[in-house]
Amino acid sequence: MIINKNEQVSVTPAPAPTLEDPDCKPTKNIGLRGIVVADSQICKVDGQMGKLLYRGFDIVPLAENSTFEEVIYLLLHNDLPTPNQLQDLQQTLAAERYLPDEVIAAMKSFPAGAAPMDVLQAMIPALAAHDPDLTQTTRAASVHKTLRLIARFPLLVSAWQRIRNGQEVIEAKEDLSHAANFLYTMFGEVPDAQTARDMDVALILHAEHSFNASTFSCRQVASTMAHEYASVAAAVGALSGELHGGANERVLNMLQAIGSPDNAREYVTKTLDDGGKIMGMGHAVYKVLDPRAKFLGPMAKRLSEKAGDTTLYDTAEAVREITAEEFKKRKNITIYPNVDFYSGTAYHMLGIPSDLFTPIFAISRIAGWMAHYIEEKFAEAQPKPALYRPRAEYVGRYCGPEGCQFIERGKR
Repeated sequence: MIINKNEQVSVTPAPAPTLEDPDCKPTKNIGLRGIVVADSQICKVDGQMGKLLYRGFDIVPLAENSTFEEVIYLLLHNDLPTPNQLQDLQQTLAAERYLPDEVIAAMKSFPAGAAPMDVLQAMIPALAAHDPDLTQTTRAASVHKTLRLIARFPLLVSAWQRIRNGQEVIEAKEDLSHAANFLYTMFGEVPDAQTARDMDVALILHAEHSFNASTFSCRQVASTMAHEYASVAAAVGALSGELHGGANERVLNMLQAIGSPDNAREYVTKTLDDGGKIMGMGHAVYKVLDPRAKFLGPMAKRLSEKAGDTTLYDTAEAVREITAEEFKKRKNITIYPNVDFYSGTAYHMLGIPSDLFTPIFAISRIAGWMAHYIEEKFAEAQPKPALYRPRAEYVGRYCGPEGCQFIERGKR
């Protein structure tokens, strides 16, 4: 920008940085898409083959045979647990599965209409204030803080659901699994084995997915040497944004608006004609079927049949079939449902309010977040501190190397 004698302003582009600039990188990519920023041993996503691996283990046998507690151990310790290791982890989670009275009191001070994700994020610093190991910086202490967070996240969500509905908060049971305790502390009834297993599988499927927005936020804060709670609070904040979390809630809203399978074709064709998107169809990474959808589809169907109302599921199937047909016809593209397409229907059939769908995502993904936190902070291969410090290219006002002329307040 140049200011002439008449104080009129003309704009000229800022000079582009040169490769001689030591801070300059030759590659710029908006949103860091495709830019590798760190090495990680935690998760591999193969979008071409439709593979999702946790620490080298395929998600399919994990979802078929393991438990969420085993996946927690795997993500934190780089291997599946022995029976004794699993028992130790379960006992630790059980011992930490409570909320301090002050945290519950703080939640009761919120208006009933507060967004669950805002309440969840706000309570993380409150939990930090009650962690006796907060200032301990060893890896062992970080793992213990991690297990405290994992144990208490479901309780924050279920407690808020009860508080906002004028109900008393329910204490967890020591003999229930992580997934079963979440359902019990929310509804006040011990779920049957199949329902608890469905919830358990849903947690396994959402536990980790490499460098998504919330995981990157967690690692970025961890790189400053901030504690676990600060990093998780950042991750929850990132997840609360509609471009990251909440897609399954929007799928449910879409299906409810369509109303029945008979209305699906009109909705899909009109939406595509108008340049809109069909929620839950397609994925930024997977070019074939999202491996997590393989489990959530049958789960949604089974829970719908159990509830005696398959309208939502049948509508979803009609939308899936017609969307795939239209994409093939219009663009010669094969499109598949993603993880969010069926999960909303499954959660709805469990009686879970739709504004808790994203908090449930957080209940699961905190295992992955904390695995990344520990890797960022303690991995031997990383220089310490490996502070994340990307560089922006300035394209704003430019008045020359001396800067713009300051104009007195009365003459502006």
